[in-house]
Amino acid sequence: MLSKLRNRKGFTLIELMIVIAIIGILAAIAIPNFISYRNKSYCSGVESDANAVAAAIADYFSDPDHTNVPAIGDLSVTLSTKGGTNVGSVGGTVDSIIIIVTDGSARCPTDRMPGNTYGKTIQ
Repeated sequence: MLSKLRNRKGFTLIELMIVIAIIGILAAIAIPNFISYRNKSYCSGVESDANAVAAAIADYFSDPDHTNVPAIGDLSVTLSTKGGTNVGSVGGTVDSIIIIVTDGSARCPTDRMPGNTYGKTIQ
């Protein structure tokens, strides 16, 4: 009788069901957090694009040869990113340049970025 118990191999049905339940609970916790983090990364991408446009404008004006101001109101920027195409516009005056970038994927949460737009002002 004792030898029969030692030869049994494998898991019982209850053990397998407990493991599947634990995996399901972990997935139910992890998937919404993953989606939230991914959506927040689109916001960070928009902010990064606006900062890149600001750096390019600052670089343009730091060159002594660029004394004439281009038509700032007519400048439109298309920024291709992994999530979609972000569209940026530059306006304002020479003293206060306003950069607005719109999230092309429309996945950015509205509590972080209302209207899927991010604005940055250079003074």
